[in-house]
Amino acid sequence: MTRSAADIIEEYGPFPGADQVHGVTYDGRHVWFAAGATLNAFDPLSRQQQRSLDVPAHAGTAFDGEHLFQLAEDRIQKIDPKTGRVLATISAPGGGGGSGLAWAEGTLWVGQYRDRKIYQIDPETGAILRTIESNRFVTGVTWVDGELWDGTLEGDQSDLRRVDPETGKVLERIEMPPGVGVSGLESDGGDRFFCGGGRSGKVRAVRRPRNTGDRPAEAG
Repeated sequence: MTRSAADIIEEYGPFPGADQVHGVTYDGRHVWFAAGATLNAFDPLSRQQQRSLDVPAHAGTAFDGEHLFQLAEDRIQKIDPKTGRVLATISAPGGGGGSGLAWAEGTLWVGQYRDRKIYQIDPETGAILRTIESNRFVTGVTWVDGELWDGTLEGDQSDLRRVDPETGKVLERIEMPPGVGVSGLESDGGDRFFCGGGRSGKVRAVRRPRNTGDRPAEAG
């Protein structure tokens, strides 16, 4: 397993009216973050908040290229980002306690905090397709270049982990500084992860390591 210290390259926020960050996603231009009663978007280039939708946003956030998906207690909402309208709702796996949320290849991946699990689910029905066990509390989940990553928490230590999606084996760890938590995780599709900062109200960008250890070679 490859292990490294997190290279935090940017910090965004806190933002007005949003004192916590519960989930994070990226639509190619804006970073969206869940703040409890609102779902907000900011431009990482200008660092300015651009949008705020009045929808329950208690945990993980995901984007499928057209719609936002948002964990709200024991359900997952499908949201039109242009209007903020909730288009559909499905039950979240585990009956609540969800944390991270990601979209990959037509399915949703849900981090379950208290049960220390990651679920792959059908976005239309909520049916569980796969369950991955973790040995730490799961606080975020994302996919990039065919790799599954999750954010974790144990005590005052958080890290980002690349895990085998078939076995759950930890392949790589990026360790955050002590006391710097991760609440929500998303890749920008390139060399950085956006990490929710929980009660700090911040979103942090962490550099994604490339070509280390047992990382497979990438095409292109």
